[in-house]
Amino acid sequence: MKKRLFSAVQPSGNLHLGNYLGALQNWVKLQDDYEAMFCVVDLHAITVPQDPAALRQKTLEIAKMYLAAGVDPAKCTLFVQSHVKEHTELAWILNTIAKVSELERMTQFKDKSQKDSKEGIGAGLLTYPVLMAADILLYDTVVVPVGKDQMQHIELARTLARRFNDTFGETFAVPECNLSKEGALIMALDDPAKKMSKSAASEYNYIALTDDAETVRKKIKKAVTDSGTEIVYSDSKPALKNLLNIYALLSDKKPEAVAGEYAGKGYADFKNDLAEVIVNFLAPFQERLKALSDEEVLKMLAAGAEKARTFASEKMVQVRTRVGFLA
Repeated sequence: MKKRLFSAVQPSGNLHLGNYLGALQNWVKLQDDYEAMFCVVDLHAITVPQDPAALRQKTLEIAKMYLAAGVDPAKCTLFVQSHVKEHTELAWILNTIAKVSELERMTQFKDKSQKDSKEGIGAGLLTYPVLMAADILLYDTVVVPVGKDQMQHIELARTLARRFNDTFGETFAVPECNLSKEGALIMALDDPAKKMSKSAASEYNYIALTDDAETVRKKIKKAVTDSGTEIVYSDSKPALKNLLNIYALLSDKKPEAVAGEYAGKGYADFKNDLAEVIVNFLAPFQERLKALSDEEVLKMLAAGAEKARTFASEKMVQVRTRVGFLA
């Protein structure tokens, strides 16, 4: 039997090239080798205020982007998190064995609590890593493809799985990370010290998957570069290294090989070509996106949720029995 894999994206902000290269591109490859579960995690999105109508539309849009990227419902289970109520039930049970000190060490909560007082932070921001653990453990997930910035959350899921197993008996698989080196974390175009973010204040942080050709060319032209003029793939040139990673991942080449193609050339030549590589990738992606109707995508999501509920309900029968709930 194939090992089970789970991964997901929140329906918030503008899905960008970093999301594709760090997640979706990898998912398409992995769905052939694993029993893959791909989810739109709308419950996670409401840890910050959302407009209900916009959230519904964004959830559908993200699902369409999964499909346009090559995620195939015939090869995987594609669904929306809130359509499977067992996610929240398991999250509550895991909350009872999670430690507050563990949750307060999570990077996002630490960053937010340092900027603002804890009195202004919703409890959801503190406990959402437990919901993330529930997403994973509910399906006896063995492999979780993630970027480096999410590894702390996977470690919590592993901790909670072991703690539950030790307390109540062997119940959950302990998941492992699947991390692709170059695509694991695509950095911002305007600051190579920060990751590309769909919630960034500046649109020059990212290339959105819906950006048109002229917008892409403008953003790449304005992308920061390092001192010097030589095109080399080196940690000493983080901005250039990031751009080379993007070029390499979209053209299925090694970044060192791409750098070699620009020996004796300058940043302008490289950036012009990189912009065209991105434009040539986005054009057919956007055509596939436009071709998807709301009706057909909703039907796919309903079928996926029904399949996911079969797995989830069976696992929760086991969990309830282990915990001691009356049948």
